[in-house]
Formats: sequence, C-alpha cells, structure tokens
Amino acid sequence: MRTKLLLLITLAALVFASCSKDDETDTVWAENSLAAFNKIAASAEYKTIESQSKVGSIAYKVIKSGDGKTPLYTDRVKVLYTGWFKSVDWNKGDSFKNEDGITIKNKYIFDSTADRNDVPNIFPVSGVVDGFSTALQHMKVGDKWEVWMPAKLGYGGAPQQGIPANTTLVFEIELLEIL
Repeated sequence: MRTKLLLLITLAALVFASCSKDDETDTVWAENSLAAFNKIAASAEYKTIESQSKVGSIAYKVIKSGDGKTPLYTDRVKVLYTGWFKSVDWNKGDSFKNEDGITIKNKYIFDSTADRNDVPNIFPVSGVVDGFSTALQHMKVGDKWEVWMPAKLGYGGAPQQGIPANTTLVFEIELLEIL
C-alpha cells in the first residue's frame, strides 16, 4: 500500500512538473508574441485602429491604395490574402541560421489564397476574426494592407490548425470587391 501511494505521489509530481514547464513555455510565447505586436504598433511605419469590439487595436500599413467603397460589417467581400506568424522568434528574419549553422524557417504561412491559384476568397465581413473584420471595415476596394493583430483579436488562447494559442497574426489583405 505504501509503495502504491509513493508511486502515485511521484507520478502526480511528474505530471505537475511537466505541466508547469508547458505553462512557462506558453507564457513566454504569449509575451513574445504580444511584444512583437506592440513593437510594430509603436512603429512610425504603421497606424493603429481600435477594433469594432473595443477589445484592442490592429496595426496596419498600406501597401497599395484603392479608391473604391468601404465595406460594412453586414457586407460580403472578395479578397486575396496571406496569413502568417513567426514560428520561432519574432526578432529574427523569415529564415535564419541557428548556432549549429542549420537554416531555420521562421515565417509560418498558415493560410493563403496564393496556395489556391490566387482564387479570391468570398466571405461575410462578420465571418472572420475581429482583427480581420476591423481591417476590412476601414479598407477601400483596391486597398492592399499588411495587418498585425494581437492574439485577442485573432484566435486568442485557443490553438487553431497549427497556430499556437496566444499568437499575434499577420495578414496581407487585398480587398478586391464588395458583393
């Protein structure tokens, strides 16, 4: 009986230790991801817009200016886009060599219309994450923006299809048409 109790306590300690290491890694990831967003948002190259939900702000820079209409929250739009994040270190380039000389791919593209033969995506402005929706409601048809959004305006604390929880997301969005 005493051996079983000791084994149970040891197992519980191992589980607790592994959880706290994961929690520490998750916390560091979240802090680094938010720091990357804050650095961009403070840059003179980017402007910020408060989200429609008032939960936070996005940061954006104009790549190409359009002169069309601006969509409403209730509109459907046709867009080209690429979504990515830095998978290893926000302070390093899209790829870099580590201390062993191995090239590390640092930019992780999680979704892109370019991967689908540049066929535009059609969806309601209200049908995307808060940060993407906020950007669309300030763009004009013909605009192409690079948009940074903190995790709370993206997928938040929930991991999504290869995107870790609490990840700053970056989208290059081209608004083609309001339907």
